[in-house]
Amino acid sequence: MLWIRPRSNRSCLQSVRAALCVAVAGLAVPLALLDTANAQKSPVAGAGKNAPAETEWPQFLGPNRNGISRETGLLDRWPADGPREIFRVSAGVGMSGMAISRGRLVTMAQDADGQRVIALDAASGKGLWQQMVAPEYRNPMGDGPRGTPAIAGGQVFAFTGEGILVALDFETGKIQWSQRPLSSLGGKPAEYGMACSPLVVGDRVIVSVGAQQGTLVAFDTKSGKVVWKAGTDPAGYSSPALLTLNGKKQLVAMTGASAVGVDVDSGKLLWRYPFETNFECNIATPLEHQGQLFLSAGENHGSVLLAVKSAGGQSKADQYELEAVWESLGPQSVLRNEWQTSILIDGYLYGMDNVGGAGPVTHLTCIEAATGKRAWQVPRFGKGNLIAADGKLFMSTMKGEVVVARVNPERYDELGRATVVGMTRQAPALSGGRLYLRDDQEIVCLDVRKQ
Repeated sequence: MLWIRPRSNRSCLQSVRAALCVAVAGLAVPLALLDTANAQKSPVAGAGKNAPAETEWPQFLGPNRNGISRETGLLDRWPADGPREIFRVSAGVGMSGMAISRGRLVTMAQDADGQRVIALDAASGKGLWQQMVAPEYRNPMGDGPRGTPAIAGGQVFAFTGEGILVALDFETGKIQWSQRPLSSLGGKPAEYGMACSPLVVGDRVIVSVGAQQGTLVAFDTKSGKVVWKAGTDPAGYSSPALLTLNGKKQLVAMTGASAVGVDVDSGKLLWRYPFETNFECNIATPLEHQGQLFLSAGENHGSVLLAVKSAGGQSKADQYELEAVWESLGPQSVLRNEWQTSILIDGYLYGMDNVGGAGPVTHLTCIEAATGKRAWQVPRFGKGNLIAADGKLFMSTMKGEVVVARVNPERYDELGRATVVGMTRQAPALSGGRLYLRDDQEIVCLDVRKQ
């Protein structure tokens, strides 16, 4: 999920208006995905249906839902005139990220007719298909869909701004099934839109619904039928992850008021850890560090590393207790992820530390995961998002820049930057040596292979 921290009163909405900068003009223009006049046809290695597994980016935050790709051979030096642009094509309004698999890029966007799932050829930008899945979604904090689609096998799963879950055929875009879990479970959309990116585990697709009859809901991927429901918390704006904690694989999610662990097969609630953030703004995705759980939130909430321990006793074999290994909470916290999930590499967390509420001050920060000790900080780096591959951080800023820096726990080591898109909140996506960025108007593909 990519997000700007919401506020309920008028003065705060005015204070973030410039940061939101939604391209309203784009709402009146149909998605021009089949117009590929600006799309270059030059192929890039790893772009086809038989691309190596390490070049896949099939869901929110990449193959392992942690923002890290296994790709190598990426640039060590920034070209003097910036990275080569492979293509630039029209898209549409929305905060949805990009999923890439088997040579196809899939994302969501909105025009005057409604919310669509769209598919492009990942090498050329050529439009392959687009499918209307819901009416227009409008919100004071930004219009259009929020969640990133998930690609699994022959299916694409998308969650719209008002909370419609749709399964589509990967090849054709044809809708296979559609569910409205909020209405069927007696819930209502989060105040600033449903932001969960679907998670596929085996034959189940899981989303955060936030209804009293089910915070998390698992659906059968083929039929769309509900398999299980878990929890009663509001949804928040985070997306779940499958983590191994205390030796057990668990579905872990940040809700609007807590973090929860759920048995992915049965939907049994294993534990709940209160984590209440102002305006229910738990947005970042939970991370695992050596069997422990890392949580972070903005609104001056802060971060915590939790040991997840078995409660003990035969009768409590599937019950757990959580204990803080370290915590850094409040206005002096070392790391307050607003709408960005930190990158965890070799025991260090690289992340965006947002000061206060929805203000513009954000520091780029590196901390030691085991202790919470700050390693370094770049003050006032600016709001942005980040992923990692081949020992580099690839960062997008709200100003439309792409910034590349080495992964280095000793100091900030920038390789280069260039402005390539308009104002954006989406994290980049990486596949086959190509870096993809989008804003409310275009999708841009850059060549970041080693020259």
